Amino acid sequence: MAGEKTNSAVDLLVELDRAGGGPLHRQLEASIRAGIRSGRLVPGSALPPSRALAGSLGVSRGVVVTAYEQLTAEGYLTSRSGGYTTIAAGAAGRTPAPAPPVAPAVTVNFGYGRTDVSQFPRAAWLRSVRRVLTTAPTDRFGYTSGQGAPELRAALAGYLNRVRGTDAHPDTIVICAGYAQAANLLIQVLGGTRLAVEDPSADDDARTLAAAAGMSIIGVPVGPDGVDVTALSTVDADALVLTPSHQWPTGGVLPAPARAAVIRWAAARDALVVEDDYDAEYRYDRAAVGAMQGLAPDRVAYVGSASKTLAPGLRLGWMVLPPRLVAPVVAAKLLADRGSPAIDQLTFADFLTRGEFDRHLRRMRPLYRRRRDVLLAALARHLPQLRPSGIAAGQHLVAWLPSHLSEAAVESAALARGVAVFGVGRYRIDPAGEPGLLFGYGSLSERAIEEGVALLAAALASLR
Repeated sequence: MAGEKTNSAVDLLVELDRAGGGPLHRQLEASIRAGIRSGRLVPGSALPPSRALAGSLGVSRGVVVTAYEQLTAEGYLTSRSGGYTTIAAGAAGRTPAPAPPVAPAVTVNFGYGRTDVSQFPRAAWLRSVRRVLTTAPTDRFGYTSGQGAPELRAALAGYLNRVRGTDAHPDTIVICAGYAQAANLLIQVLGGTRLAVEDPSADDDARTLAAAAGMSIIGVPVGPDGVDVTALSTVDADALVLTPSHQWPTGGVLPAPARAAVIRWAAARDALVVEDDYDAEYRYDRAAVGAMQGLAPDRVAYVGSASKTLAPGLRLGWMVLPPRLVAPVVAAKLLADRGSPAIDQLTFADFLTRGEFDRHLRRMRPLYRRRRDVLLAALARHLPQLRPSGIAAGQHLVAWLPSHLSEAAVESAALARGVAVFGVGRYRIDPAGEPGLLFGYGSLSERAIEEGVALLAAALASLR
């Protein structure tokens, strides 16, 4: 970083060859010169004082002074009496990489998964951090078990059983770094050859990881209420990834008879159902829908995370597993990263048990609901030809397009006006399907939502 002060001799890496490498001052010059040319030593950064560097290298101060003077004469260094010797502002550095192509400027981004991290409850989280650092047992700061801190597993079991209707026990919970790691660990442990997923479904975690592991991906069609269990009945797979409480992206809620059919399918094929409960805490126009895991804890692996409720940067997730999978998943977790950070786990445990998580969600639901309402009103006013669906929960909705409009054409025309919006088709395995647009509203202000829909309306008008 320009302007950084490096006034400690141990901050400068220099290797000298005392067995035939030439004069030491020449070696020191060459080492510093190469560091500047490569970009390792950046303009404006200070070099160690000559006396300190000489002591660190075990050479006379004259060796360092001679090297500094030569590099100053060449224009690589700048020196002034009583001040630091610094890398000259005009010193040659690494050749800059070619500038990437300039993408159209985006003023409103309706992309999915953009939780409003500005609302993160910093003060309450900080109180939990302080309590953890003050009161946590010393052994909690050693290597973790791989399964996760017992305090967090106990707190999560209580929360999930109370709020999501799971059948969770601390011994069946494994802490992980978000949904992506959960999917990765389960794919490793299952070792199967076929993964069934909803079609459409997210393509950036389970589908990508399974394909990389050599598994075949089987798409199961989705209807208005979630996965089509009639189509599922003919599928032969080792596991099924499901979003039954709020199908991603269409928003359907899988009804009780269909859930029972999914569990019968899994039992008949000795398959695992991976329940991705990605945003069930946010509901607006309907009662809470319980998790499937509570119906069949031996057949369903429940996966949740703090990414949509708190912040994705926390990298905090959890799995409620069938007992037979706990040990192999913990072994895979230990092999991957030796366990999740202890302080973050203990902080979240404190945050949960003191009711701060519930308070945060009660504060956020009205905020996201207002944004959803503004989006629906703007679509009705500017784009009445679009049909919104999946509006009762979450941080996004889908609006179906008239059949004569192409998703790709709409995306391109919108981007030309500074609006990023994405078609449902990019998340399909079978390309056939009704065209639609995905509207994420979690991180957008009400004003930005209004502006974005108006610009999108102008884009669609240009297509006509």
